Amino acid sequence: MAAHAKISAGLLMYRRRAGELEVLLAHPGGPIYARKDAGVWTIPKGEPNPGEDLEACARREFSEETGIARDVGALLPLGHVQQKAGKVVHAWAFEGDCDVAELHCNTFELEWPPKSGKKQVFPEVDRFEFFSRKAASEKLNPAQVELVDRLVTALST
Repeated sequence: MAAHAKISAGLLMYRRRAGELEVLLAHPGGPIYARKDAGVWTIPKGEPNPGEDLEACARREFSEETGIARDVGALLPLGHVQQKAGKVVHAWAFEGDCDVAELHCNTFELEWPPKSGKKQVFPEVDRFEFFSRKAASEKLNPAQVELVDRLVTALST
């Protein structure tokens, strides 16, 4: 890993439905991603505070992005992946379930349209959805597909 690479940590919630594994993914909020779908979804994640333990960061970020309490129980380490732009994503998985319509996240402020001088508030995540492994591989940021593959491998051993 490059010393200057940005780092994030997140959690991948999974469930089993009708014998099939499904994972919870987040669609980034804001106008830049509004019309994008394939390859832009992500696990709920974020950057650690200075000196923050990565697992603690993953739990905090998952809670902030979903509204689900931080204490989700034991976590299965999935390692890390490096995205195309250089960001390194550390991830853990846990089994759980939720009603995606009940999830809510933090917001951010952005000047929009650009150079308009107008600030608008957008959700960090505009929607959540459970996807099968196959669908997740099409929706996820390409580097993060490996995290789902590692989850599948870990659960089959």
